[in-house]
Amino acid sequence: MAPPKTNHFATIDDTSVHYFEIGNPSLPTLLLLHGFPSSSTQYRNFAPLLANKYHIIAPDLPGFGLTKTPSDYVFTFDNLAKTISGLLHLLNISKYAVYIFDYGAPVGLRLALESPNSVKAIISQNGNAYEEGLEPAFWAPIKKLWRTENSQEARDWLRNNYLTLAATEMQYTAGFPKEDLKLVDPSQWNLDFTQNQEGRGNQERQIDLFYDYRTNLSLYPKVHAYFREKHPPVLAIWGKGDPIFVPPGAEAFKKHLKNAQVQFVDAGHFALETKGCEIAEAVLKFLGGVSF
Repeated sequence: MAPPKTNHFATIDDTSVHYFEIGNPSLPTLLLLHGFPSSSTQYRNFAPLLANKYHIIAPDLPGFGLTKTPSDYVFTFDNLAKTISGLLHLLNISKYAVYIFDYGAPVGLRLALESPNSVKAIISQNGNAYEEGLEPAFWAPIKKLWRTENSQEARDWLRNNYLTLAATEMQYTAGFPKEDLKLVDPSQWNLDFTQNQEGRGNQERQIDLFYDYRTNLSLYPKVHAYFREKHPPVLAIWGKGDPIFVPPGAEAFKKHLKNAQVQFVDAGHFALETKGCEIAEAVLKFLGGVSF
């Protein structure tokens, strides 16, 4: 039986960060970083599968879930990483493995660049670090936002097309085998929409992050240099039907990490919804070979 999951709030520079914790703190720590448009709830079923062997910390990133930011918080990936770094320091976590998914990737990779000796391993589940991973059709409207320097027209298009309940449902259902869709919990995309996207304030925060995502691409050369120089153990395990971050992004890890392990599961973006047990088995096997 998995140990109980507990919920906590920590104040980091006037931001109230919600996170859940599960597993004995004396065990090696695994940091789970969620993506857009979700929260730590995406790990609700996954974390207990790992908690007998690892101490799990799963925060809500600023702008998501139950984490509350001050009115002057600037929504950039640098600041998201700074907040999570502050949480780790507060919790006195100096070495850990990190599970990066979607937006969790630019946050987790910034943590690795900031403190490479702290990050003992990286599990990338549809967590991108290469331009090859960006699906052209999905990213075209976001790249237009970058190209037009955050124009109101581009912001409004994204507001009306990407920050909708239908678009959120798509992220949970596209690319999955039809017979597996019954395993996907509809309450998740409804929660993600109402909690993280509905209302003008939420929308502005999310579009600010769409715009700032361009800085992640600018950071890729530093990330690739980190891979070449530090050789972190990496498992890239991706849903092969993801309509946002496509399989070449997983294969690309091998360009700079010859020992990177790359696996695919028959699922879409939120692969844990249907392949959580399979991914947990792969993660446990992978981390079993990591020295903390």
